[in-house]
Amino acid sequence: MREITFSQALNEALREEMIRDEKVFLMGEDIGLHGGAFGVTKNLVKEFGSERVRNSPLSEAGIAGIAVGAALLDMKPVVEFMFIDFTTIAMDQIINQAAKIRYMTGGQAKVPAVFRTQGGGGTGSAAQHSQSLENLFCYIPGLMVVMPSTPYNAKGLLKSSIRNPNPVVFIEHKLLYSKKGDVPEEEYLLPLGKANLMKKGRDITFISYSRMVHVALDAADQLAQEGIDVEVIDLQTLSPIDKETIFQSVQKTGKCLTIEEDCKSSGFGAEVAASIGEECFDYLDAPVRRIAAADVPVPFAASLESEALPDVDRIIRTTKMMNS
Repeated sequence: MREITFSQALNEALREEMIRDEKVFLMGEDIGLHGGAFGVTKNLVKEFGSERVRNSPLSEAGIAGIAVGAALLDMKPVVEFMFIDFTTIAMDQIINQAAKIRYMTGGQAKVPAVFRTQGGGGTGSAAQHSQSLENLFCYIPGLMVVMPSTPYNAKGLLKSSIRNPNPVVFIEHKLLYSKKGDVPEEEYLLPLGKANLMKKGRDITFISYSRMVHVALDAADQLAQEGIDVEVIDLQTLSPIDKETIFQSVQKTGKCLTIEEDCKSSGFGAEVAASIGEECFDYLDAPVRRIAAADVPVPFAASLESEALPDVDRIIRTTKMMNS
């Protein structure tokens, strides 16, 4: 099987869906000849033209509003926001319009729009370009939230998101764009709302998503050398969440550690922990623990940023404490 980057996988997904359905079009800042801030839309304007790969003004509110209107008129817009930090400017259009219209019209109107953006730290981009805001969108009924971790699931999940009749917030971690992985040449789709069991284990369950999946796997490899057998789940879709896979794993291992890059207080791991507490309490051998970013704005200084974000050492220390 060929090996391509995360960015190339996303590019292929966009290209294939644009060939398949002429209603699909792209819109965002510098996505034309520049290929987007992270190169995901590279060369697409040359193939499809500026009508379907539309450079937009620097106005996230305007971009999102146009996308909602276009989706209501049976188009399939795929929007790119340079940084997830800037989605806050478009919250009215995403939360009050895109997420609510299908419900408020009894299903007569749909908003099949995909809002692509990237988040996460680790690049020294400081407090306004490094946030993990996925939990803001997971809180909103009517929105689907997808966070891929590999080139393989990035492509399959993006294609499924574009074909979905509901608004999807598709969040890519900036440190994953250059990551390589196996991707089939033939077409494939991955279902939304289904987690992926990345590694089987018997002693403890790690639940994670996006870049933190790789951190979790690294920690699991090191813990295996000390006799702790870790099961690792990649959620892939945060909303809707695949509780069945989570509960089956926790019932088997009896212990669970959630690993995420958003802030710990009111972070997504809290929702996972609460769900496990409600449904699997009798199976737990220890309280569910959470590894997350510190409750601070992401620092600019590399040493402070590293201290604020989750890492392998913190995961290992917490896991050993839970298994002691």
